[in-house]
Amino acid sequence: MKNHMMKTTIYILFFFTVITLKGQIQSDAVNGQWTIQTNNMTYKLGLVNNSLHSLYYGSKLKDSLTIPWIRKQEVSVRGGEVDKTPGIEVVFKDGTRDLELTFLGSETVLENDRQVLRIDQKDTFYPIIVSSFYKAWPEYDVVERWTEILNVGKENVKLEKVLSASLWLPANNYELTHFNGIWGNEFQPNTTLLTQGRKTVENRNFRSYGLPLFLISTENGANEDHGELWYGQIHYSGNWVLEFDKQARGEIQILGGINFWDTEWTLKPNSTFESPVFSFGYSSEGKGKVSRNYGDYVRERILREQKRNEIRPVLYNSWYATEFDVNEKQQLALATVAKKIGVETFVIDDGWFKGRVTDKAGLGDWSVDRNKFPKGLNPLIKKINAMGMDFGIWVEPEMVNPDSDLYRAHPDWVFHYKNRKRTLGRNQLMLNLAREDVYEYLYNALYELLKNHNIKYLKWDMNKNLTEPGWPDAAQSIQREVRIRYIENLYRLLDSIRKEFPDLWIETCSSGGGRIDLEIFKRTDVAWASDNIDPADRVLIQYAYLNAFPANTMVSWTGHQERHGITYDLDFHFDVSMSGVLGVGNDITKWSEQEIALATHKIDKYKEIRNTVQNGDLYRLISPFDSDKSVLQYVNKNKSETVVFCYQLEQRLKGSSTFPYRTEIIRLNGLKDNVYYTLEGTNQKNLGSTLMEHGIVFPLDKAYSSTILILKEK
Repeated sequence: MKNHMMKTTIYILFFFTVITLKGQIQSDAVNGQWTIQTNNMTYKLGLVNNSLHSLYYGSKLKDSLTIPWIRKQEVSVRGGEVDKTPGIEVVFKDGTRDLELTFLGSETVLENDRQVLRIDQKDTFYPIIVSSFYKAWPEYDVVERWTEILNVGKENVKLEKVLSASLWLPANNYELTHFNGIWGNEFQPNTTLLTQGRKTVENRNFRSYGLPLFLISTENGANEDHGELWYGQIHYSGNWVLEFDKQARGEIQILGGINFWDTEWTLKPNSTFESPVFSFGYSSEGKGKVSRNYGDYVRERILREQKRNEIRPVLYNSWYATEFDVNEKQQLALATVAKKIGVETFVIDDGWFKGRVTDKAGLGDWSVDRNKFPKGLNPLIKKINAMGMDFGIWVEPEMVNPDSDLYRAHPDWVFHYKNRKRTLGRNQLMLNLAREDVYEYLYNALYELLKNHNIKYLKWDMNKNLTEPGWPDAAQSIQREVRIRYIENLYRLLDSIRKEFPDLWIETCSSGGGRIDLEIFKRTDVAWASDNIDPADRVLIQYAYLNAFPANTMVSWTGHQERHGITYDLDFHFDVSMSGVLGVGNDITKWSEQEIALATHKIDKYKEIRNTVQNGDLYRLISPFDSDKSVLQYVNKNKSETVVFCYQLEQRLKGSSTFPYRTEIIRLNGLKDNVYYTLEGTNQKNLGSTLMEHGIVFPLDKAYSSTILILKEK
């Protein structure tokens, strides 16, 4: 799938024939139906009165379904009866705001090793073609779905809404789980009964602090290990929307894609608008299976091929130690201790570039501050490399301070409206990356920075809310396209940097977890899940994050941050951070010898287990959202090792209404039945079947304590 939204194409008609390719997509020319199969799911489409309809979405069918499970428009448009939420809304030159689609043709082709089904429909009068695409990933129980609209006429067509997909479930009582948040409190799960009407989950700010993920179950029907779930994610880094329409007769319509709030697109003759991917799936094995499906899918198919199989390095980041007050002597002092404790990549955060002494100046001027580094960064980088560590750096390319050379030269380069004030956030404004001159400036600045320095790790931040998204210099016809064009150029910028510097690690950050999704992960390798590094809070944030993304994308630092007046043991800080991609954020020059020794031990231990943590299957055994404990279990792919992270959070009176009595037994998962596993540090051996059926006793009884259990096949 192409990453840009607009392209010129030549249309070729594909007639509806029996598909001879073997695989997960079958077509039935006689009955006018298509069946898409994954390991555990069937998605079925068919023609009803020569219009494409959804027939079935659920558990895998063993034979042909004779009675349709449901019969609803697969491509939901504005037009005809108002009995659904439209996913596509267009306006033709003569003012007609209605689509009437009829089947045109289909084809199934091989794209690399995968089948892609394309079904074309055309309007009955106007020269417009709507194409629906489907790509199955059977091993993950995931289908990718996207939409293209082609203008084959001679006049512009206005697009007021183009969502990627519309799915249907039959009448029933359903519960929706979605994940929302705010700064420092990302990805919090919310479960609600879907009643008649429409529920919308959306991002209108370029940042959401939530997940573009949904889970739908029948009422009280699914938990971590059991129950049916219909699930999906939007692959988009800009403004997105999920809509859930409970019909009067009880059916559920699920839609998702680009949020067209205050947005429209002019589709010119002989051009195509392409939506982002909307991936969806089905599980009969609860929420845990969904997280493992998406974990494998992201690791093996979404993350870029050059880095997807590489172990993520242990990081040090200077922000909490020095903030803006950086210089070579002080960074070398930090690097010396970082090397001693086992850090592999040393990252200088904000404060290294021209004029950057506070957050009020310097953004946009991406040259080294010679007051702080008189000889530039290269002497520091060489010394860090000589210690055996790679060097990384922080950037925020999409932003600018009014107090900067860039803004003084180009005040028109930021989002703004005429006759309106420009709203500052963190003393900065957002560059209009939809502009070609802004794109060229940022590409050249980043290229020069990376070409002239041995930088192996880039922390890419984005710290301002979207305000005044105006583009006064642009033609009126494209001014409301600015949000889509911005994201289009963001992808282009990241792709260009990736092409020039293929060995570069990139961490996506947006004041924490404000911009994390499957499309940004095609261009970045890891994500900063939250600016909140209080370890007790991180237990919840990270547990929720892992619903959608694997642990090898989740950066987690130790640090001094304690948001609740609680002083945590350094041991607890490390154990929380070791459940993802480990980083250290403390001022380690102030550590005692005992703290240095503990950190060295923890990092050594992390290096022993990180292949299992980063690439293993995750089983979330106890949720911190409904208990005072949390347990995460990672199992490596050949099931020879499992790593169990145990966290005891606050403690209250047992048997109280807040914390009722719960079993202290942890039943492990994902092991081999007839193999003995030995608990590291002991002679205790148990069969995998015993560990899974009878379990082990939760090993903690102190508030805000933790331990890591390692069991290996013997």
